[in-house]
Amino acid sequence: MRTDPYLPILVLLLGALGFAVAPLALAWIWAKKFSPPKPGRDKNAVYECGLEASGDAWVQFKPGYYLYAIIFLVFDVEVVFLLPFATAFNGFGVGECIAMLAFLLLLIEGLAWAYQKNVLTWT
Repeated sequence: MRTDPYLPILVLLLGALGFAVAPLALAWIWAKKFSPPKPGRDKNAVYECGLEASGDAWVQFKPGYYLYAIIFLVFDVEVVFLLPFATAFNGFGVGECIAMLAFLLLLIEGLAWAYQKNVLTWT
């Protein structure tokens, strides 16, 4: 008996699709069946780890904080890529070094952009 060589791939693809869609479908059915139809006072209440909320939940943040966070994440990702590169530096050829140099230049360009836009000034 000969089977199609793509049959396991199709079965795994269907399994992955079902694994992704089933929780969404169950959540939708749960929301339709058990959630209140209209937003109410309890549904819109602020929840803080089981404790009564204190103060207003809407606190204004300066948008500069988000830019600092994004820049921090960019350079954190840079470290994730640079550390393995630095430890295996002797085993790389010219192509890998050029690719890493292009990566570093893109990050430096982002830092120069942030500096030019005065994002890094703390006022």
